[in-house]
Amino acid sequence: MRALVFADRQGSELAPLTDQVPLALLPVAGKEVLVHCIEDLVKAGVRELVIVVSALADRIEAAIGDGQRWGVRCRYVLSRGEEDPAAVWRRLSLSEDLPLLALRGDVLRTPAVAGFLDQAQGWPGTVLAAIPEDPRGGLVLLRARADTSLGDEQGLSPALRLLNWPAPVRADAPSAVIQLLPLAAVTLNLITDLPAYHRANRDLVAGRLPGMAVPGRLLALGLRVGPRARVVPRSLKQGVAYVGANSRVHPEAELLGEVVIGDEVVVDRGATIRDSVILSGTYVGELIEVANAVVASNLLMRVDTGAVLRISDTLLLADLAAGGMEEEVARWLDRLLGLLLGVLSLPLWPLALLLAYREAGDGPLLGSRGYLGNRPAASSPGGGGPCPLELRHWRTSVPVLSKLPWLIAVIRGDLRLVGVSPLTPEESAARSEDWQFVRDQAPVGLFGPTQFDLPPQAPIEERLLSDAFYAGQRTWLSDMGFLWQGLKRLFSAEVWRGQQ
Repeated sequence: MRALVFADRQGSELAPLTDQVPLALLPVAGKEVLVHCIEDLVKAGVRELVIVVSALADRIEAAIGDGQRWGVRCRYVLSRGEEDPAAVWRRLSLSEDLPLLALRGDVLRTPAVAGFLDQAQGWPGTVLAAIPEDPRGGLVLLRARADTSLGDEQGLSPALRLLNWPAPVRADAPSAVIQLLPLAAVTLNLITDLPAYHRANRDLVAGRLPGMAVPGRLLALGLRVGPRARVVPRSLKQGVAYVGANSRVHPEAELLGEVVIGDEVVVDRGATIRDSVILSGTYVGELIEVANAVVASNLLMRVDTGAVLRISDTLLLADLAAGGMEEEVARWLDRLLGLLLGVLSLPLWPLALLLAYREAGDGPLLGSRGYLGNRPAASSPGGGGPCPLELRHWRTSVPVLSKLPWLIAVIRGDLRLVGVSPLTPEESAARSEDWQFVRDQAPVGLFGPTQFDLPPQAPIEERLLSDAFYAGQRTWLSDMGFLWQGLKRLFSAEVWRGQQ
């Protein structure tokens, strides 16, 4: 048995989700749409697949390969994209030694191929078609050694055109050689828009698609996980969820309703995911709430309102494949290094207290000033920007002692060890030119070129320019250099003489 699988939909109705990923490769609860179709064919004993592809064809071929992992043989043919299925069939001139099953592989249907082929054995005719509520989700069977004349408008063409996308072409009068079989109960999702794609994921994880199983192992009631996924059962507050391979959900994150999380996803502390789909390679930041949405890297697509938001702040949403994972690791390393520096600095705290007591007179020993840190201010993505941060300092003129309390902010994750200089809310709000916002691409840090090379009294424009240059040139290696420079300066005379 040979199958002609049409996976050539352009997917423009799901843009921007399909700008870089063909619709047939969109994952539904851990498996691509096309893979669900292939598995249905394999269960029915189909072993040879001819897959029709168009835009981003190389990605489909790379993902599916030769089909060896499913025990089938795949080959690929190009179409112009959403081409007339009958025209594609005629152009291929497939051998008639095997029966041919034609179907779409870029729609989601519950397993139906085996039942259709079993039922077809008891029916006469050269061309058999099973049509669900929408013919584009149907199955068309051309039996072996059929008359070649069936390629004309009186034979196979009308049946194949039922699979046409975007709209099926129905014949006014069905051909006498086409037998229409009743199709047993099949649940079909054509994935015609973003809400349909969102619904397909939720239906599968909730068990509303009979015969289709969510991959992975059952970690707890309602919680299924892929290989090496890290999630604790208490994160699932209510409902059902799937967490894909190599994903990490912080123990203080909450999953509510019907949630699908792809592979290589990080959901940070305090985040809430409700009735949403998080696609692979996405970072969801601390305290973020995602509800009724599909999230792909830094794209937030609301299903209820249709809004599509591209989040530029990597502390809210980020693409882990584009460096977000490194940023996540760097944040935790910073906090650990901050804790180590805090422990090593303990002998200096009594000295700072003594000098502050001598220099502050009758005033308070600790001063404070408001800045903008690295944490998000609101729980809704794109909502509030960075969180206001109160940084305390000892009231002494010795800089290295004055800023000892800033290490507490590093340990909490409010500051990084290396980054741009902190801005007050007023300084941040006063920015008006585009170049002044380039600095926001880098975290706010304790050490950095602006902190090292400019005095605290430097004009704000000069500080912003220095920060922007650092943010544009920042690399992991350069950050290590600034960290080493900062540690060396702790032992220099200038930071102990009241000079920066």
